[in-house]
Amino acid sequence: MSDRHEHSHPHEHSQPHGHGHRHGLPHRLTHLLTPHSHETADKVDSALESSARGMRALWVSLAVLGVTALAQAVVVAVSGSVALLGDTVHNAADALTAVPLGIAFVLGRRAATRRFTYGYGRAEDLAGLVIVLTIAASAAFAGWTAIDRLLDPRPVQHVPAVAVAALVGFAGNEWVARYRIRVGRAIGSAALVADGLHARTDGFTSLAVLLGAGGSALGWQLADPIVGLAITAAIALVLRDAAREVFRRVLDAVDPALVDRAERALAEVAGVRGVGELRLRWIGHRLRAEVAVVVDGDVTVRQAHRIAVDAEHALLHAVPRLTAALVHADPEPAPGEADPHLPLAHHAAA
Repeated sequence: MSDRHEHSHPHEHSQPHGHGHRHGLPHRLTHLLTPHSHETADKVDSALESSARGMRALWVSLAVLGVTALAQAVVVAVSGSVALLGDTVHNAADALTAVPLGIAFVLGRRAATRRFTYGYGRAEDLAGLVIVLTIAASAAFAGWTAIDRLLDPRPVQHVPAVAVAALVGFAGNEWVARYRIRVGRAIGSAALVADGLHARTDGFTSLAVLLGAGGSALGWQLADPIVGLAITAAIALVLRDAAREVFRRVLDAVDPALVDRAERALAEVAGVRGVGELRLRWIGHRLRAEVAVVVDGDVTVRQAHRIAVDAEHALLHAVPRLTAALVHADPEPAPGEADPHLPLAHHAAA
């Protein structure tokens, strides 16, 4: 006996015939940007709240980093510092990553459709890839500029202003980094955490500009481009960490501790004799699970369904940010009984 259960309650939205075209383009745009879902109310509220927090983090970060980059750009224009230029470009790129993430959060709030049956949460993973490419592009530009100045040294003007701009860059980036990482971890967004790590390293590279300013104040013209190369190396380290985090998410990697936690919760459910295959995957910043549990082979369909419901309920309480679980109930093997999954054996991958 087996039972599959997923705790969700889809429903239809009906309207009188002929009303579908009455609202026009403004209504359709509003419908696109307005979060709505077909899941149970508590899950909808949780999902919308997490997306709303992500959106707030993005736009606040965009404003803070935009002001920081603008202030630094003014100093770059009058000083000619390539170290500060690299830092400014990187800050500007970091601010602009709010755009793909913002689009991903809006898409992620859309309800599942018959084509996108899991919803649009994976758009967030694509945004993470865009962020990785943005970091790589900023590293390439900063490196190229520093090498060009290393081959053609020029004095840096207005050194005190460069030092102040470096401190401004550090302060702005560190504040944004703390904010993004805190919100990203709270809502389970790998892309937002990666973006926060990106901003944090930008802050330390801003401090490195101080070294270039100090060397320039002492008359060492190569100090500025050398610091520019150091900033490029720091950006490359951020690129490595961010790429690892994002690509793991794209490949459906999860923390093994979550799997252990889920198995322990299932083992404590009354009626569960064992836990078979268990899979977890991220869809945006929310988790879904698929699991097979072993139950007494003599229970009724209703009893097996009750056990499946209890199993999903236990998972929802035990695993953070889990929104749904598909539970399959397998009968406990009986002596001499054939494997109930034998008809599926020839479909298994070689």
